[in-house]
Amino acid sequence: MTTPVNLEYPFTQRWLAQNSPANRVPSHGTTVFATTYAIDFVPVSDTGRTALFGLGSLLRAEPPDRFTGFRRPILSPLDGVVVAVHDGEPDHHAYRGFSSLGYALTQRQRVAGGWAGLAGNHVFIEQGGVIVALCHLARGSIAVRLGQDIRTGDMLGECGNSGNSTEPHLHLQAITDARIDRARALPLTFGGELPRNRDIVDPPRRRHDRPGRPR
Repeated sequence: MTTPVNLEYPFTQRWLAQNSPANRVPSHGTTVFATTYAIDFVPVSDTGRTALFGLGSLLRAEPPDRFTGFRRPILSPLDGVVVAVHDGEPDHHAYRGFSSLGYALTQRQRVAGGWAGLAGNHVFIEQGGVIVALCHLARGSIAVRLGQDIRTGDMLGECGNSGNSTEPHLHLQAITDARIDRARALPLTFGGELPRNRDIVDPPRRRHDRPGRPR
């Protein structure tokens, strides 16, 4: 069994764990794109809500800025070097009600579009042969560049709704290669632990107002 990659949480405030490998492996129901041990974090308010839910939420898609965590800072969960940056994908509407059924039917089209179509705007950070991917970032928010040295807690970008995402959240996975088509998935933990589905994590507040700095 591979020793898990131990990370810091890449955010502050309250986030809900979803699709956790603590509940099942593969966590997202597939091993495609090295997602075997991937985990999602959904930003929530102090009351545990992502956004108010009403009749309109059932019937139609909603703009991402309706959600409490849209554009929350995303921080580096480890020291390392930026080995991939992708920006420019739009933050599309969110789907929580009946409209989510229609969105699910277009899943195959996004898969056919490859990694960028699924991950949306993303950053890869490498440390000692381990690469951590942070995905679904907000368009135009990425604060680092290729080849940049990063420290834990440096700001990478903001939580968005780009790529294959039904509402603003962060998708995170650890892999062995920046070429996703030949990467192997690696298990991960946060502070030596792994939250289960529906666990709310609330890491201590850390400095997160600076972008990663070149060194």
